[in-house]
Amino acid sequence: MVNPPAPAAAGRSRAGRPTREQARARAEELLDCALEVFLDRGYDHATIDGIAATAGMAKRTIYAQYTDKEALFRAAVQRAIDRWVVPVDELRALDTGDLEETLIAVASARLQTAVSPDGVRLQRILNAEAYRFPDLSRTAYEQGTRPVVRFIAEVLARHAAAGSIAVTDPELIGTSFLSLVIGGPAHGVLWGAVLDNDAVADRIRLCVRLFLDGARPR
Repeated sequence: MVNPPAPAAAGRSRAGRPTREQARARAEELLDCALEVFLDRGYDHATIDGIAATAGMAKRTIYAQYTDKEALFRAAVQRAIDRWVVPVDELRALDTGDLEETLIAVASARLQTAVSPDGVRLQRILNAEAYRFPDLSRTAYEQGTRPVVRFIAEVLARHAAAGSIAVTDPELIGTSFLSLVIGGPAHGVLWGAVLDNDAVADRIRLCVRLFLDGARPR
């Protein structure tokens, strides 16, 4: 009697092909490996051969997805940007109605992503290749920073309308606020500084109070 065929192994599709989830995970792993190689060797010295070896996959597999090194670089940086962005819905959930507490919460969330390992890697690669790919820095700003600025501007405009602060250009003021609370720690991490969480929290509170003191009606 002929035995029935054995069921496919769990997590694999028929004929040993990877499942959609496995293929997506492998594609993300490739982009993460590529970013590390670009960071370690620089764009000029990074090669598809080196990336393939690091990722443990054949060059033809990479070329089946990306036409050349630039296409792979752009995709790797875009993935890094996607992981760095704080969704606007998460920002809105931080709005307590109290301006000081809301600004502290937003600044803390934004700084956390900026100084995270993913955030540091993104800033390093953007800084290193800005002369070659300035559009990627613009993309990072438009997708990651500008939505935060606009949300802060909305919050400031609402409180200005209520008379608790006096601002004439909420978006410009929002940009200045982010620079005030994030710039120092974010740059320090790029230089190798180790941040103390309590000191960072104290700094954010100080910056927020300084900012609000400058914005109060006179």
